Amino acid sequence: MYLPVSLKSKHPSGTKTFGLPDIHPIFLQFFLAASVSISFRMEGRIWEDINKDILVNVLGRVGMESLLLDVPFVCKSWYKASREPQCWEHLIFPTFIKPDDIDDLWWEPEIPDRGFIDRLEMTYQENLSATAFVKFIVNRSCGNATIIKLPGGCTEEALEYVANECPRLKGLAVGSYNEFINGIIVKFISKWKYLEMLKLGKYDLKEIIPQIGLHCNNLIWLSAPYTYIGKDEASALVSSLSKLKYLDLHGGDFEKEALVMILQGCKQLVHLDIRQSFGFDDDDAEILELASHIPAFKCEGSIITPDWLDDDHIDHDDLVYDSSYFD
Repeated sequence: MYLPVSLKSKHPSGTKTFGLPDIHPIFLQFFLAASVSISFRMEGRIWEDINKDILVNVLGRVGMESLLLDVPFVCKSWYKASREPQCWEHLIFPTFIKPDDIDDLWWEPEIPDRGFIDRLEMTYQENLSATAFVKFIVNRSCGNATIIKLPGGCTEEALEYVANECPRLKGLAVGSYNEFINGIIVKFISKWKYLEMLKLGKYDLKEIIPQIGLHCNNLIWLSAPYTYIGKDEASALVSSLSKLKYLDLHGGDFEKEALVMILQGCKQLVHLDIRQSFGFDDDDAEILELASHIPAFKCEGSIITPDWLDDDHIDHDDLVYDSSYFD
């Protein structure tokens, strides 16, 4: 069995592709077999003889976990194929990696891909460093990365490295648990002139939207859930990103006038998600009429005022006298 070169220090990870389906390692050979001709199989050739271009095409879809911990251990030719930059164009990192400068977290979120991180640490007998891991994986792409979902725990150093080493980036998701990254991403947005898709966390849109409009002329897809949308934010969207086709602002806190501005000004929208938001009702006749030209308009569950701000839902005596609220 041919073993891959050690990851040396800390490393990156991710299990899903942004735009391509995951392929579980168990089914990997079935996908490969489907890509090889019947004559190839009838000639009795072995898996190592699979055409390299076919192999690399498939391996580029299996996800980061398989590329690091499954594929390299199959055989020497698969190991070599897994190192091809074309396999590392879509970099979907784990949901959360412990920040570099923290030895022990008092709290660590529940994450669906915890098993991937555990496998990495067990295989290479090292704790993951978010910065070193991001750099390691980005280096595998040799500048070919087009889609990146950053890990939670990402550092400014790692983000700057991505900005400098991934000039072809078309899709960027900041990821969860990266609140401070949202505050500095405006410093690097000018590096990604080919960006088409951007997913932010909770962010002050009026600061970054003009920069996106200035540097990212191809942007058609923006997601910024749980964000405040006032007149300034709406004005920035309409004036700088009027070519947007897909906009996700679900869970947002809206001024109704701001939403009206977006509906009237972003004429090319084909998808608008403002579900579970505040500032308007999901059956508001004016909003529904203005949004009638948008093929995929979603506003279910939106209300003017959240229940927890409604006086009818608050027992003021309890708030004043019940000390359990402060436990």
